[in-house]
Amino acid sequence: MFTVAMIGPDGVGKTTVSRQLEATLPMRAKYVYMGVNLDASNVALPTSRLIHALQRRLGKRHRGGPRDPEQVESPPKWIVQRALRRAKRGLRLLNTLAEETYRQMVVRWYLFRGTVVLLDRDFFVDFYAYDISGDSQPRSLSQRIHGYYLKYLYRRPDLVICLDAKAETMFARKGEGTVDLLNRRREDYQNLREAVDQFLVVDADQPLNEVVATVQHQICRYPGRANGSQTTATSSSFVS
Repeated sequence: MFTVAMIGPDGVGKTTVSRQLEATLPMRAKYVYMGVNLDASNVALPTSRLIHALQRRLGKRHRGGPRDPEQVESPPKWIVQRALRRAKRGLRLLNTLAEETYRQMVVRWYLFRGTVVLLDRDFFVDFYAYDISGDSQPRSLSQRIHGYYLKYLYRRPDLVICLDAKAETMFARKGEGTVDLLNRRREDYQNLREAVDQFLVVDADQPLNEVVATVQHQICRYPGRANGSQTTATSSSFVS
C-alpha cells in the first residue's frame, strides 16, 4: 500500500484528522505518529522513552518539530562543559537516527501487510528546512549528518497532505509558539512542493467534517493506490 503524511504547524488539526481517517477510510489504515513529541507518540524506542522521562523530571517541554531557529544556545564557558555538550549532542543524534529507523521499520511492516499508513507529521518534512536544505541557517555537523540520513536513506511519504489555516486560528486552538513562528512554519511547509512528488494543500479553516471528507477523497483517488508504488506526478493543491 502507501503512506500519507499529514503535515502542518501546531494547532492545524493533524492528529484529529488522522485519527478520524483511521476509523473511517474504506480501506485498512493505521495511524503512526512521526514527530519528536514522545507524549503524542504511539511508537517509540525504549531509549527514547527513558530520555523523555528524564527530560520531564527536569521540567523540559516537548517539541513537535525542530527548534525555533531564533532560540540560540549560548556556548559554554569551560572546556569540560563544551566537551560534555558535544558528547550529549552526539548521543542525541545516535538515538534520533535509531528512533527514525525504528519507526520506518514499523511503517514498512504495516505496508507489507497491505495497510495505508497515516503519518501524523514526518521527519523528512519537519526537518527539511533546518537539516536538509540548509536555507534557514548554517547547519551544525549533527544537522548535516541528520540531513544526509533523511535525504538519502529515509523513505519519504508517498502522499503529503498539508493542512493549512491562518496562524491566528492555529494559535487560538493550541496556544503554542507565537503567531510569527506559526507563519514561518506555514512557509516552510509550503516550500516542500519541490521536495516531494505528491503534495496537496487542504484548507483547515473549514469545519472538521469537511476537512476530513476532503482529505479522505484525496487519499481514495491517490494514483498509487492500486499497486502501492510511489509515483512521480506533479504536486498540486486543493483549497476549499
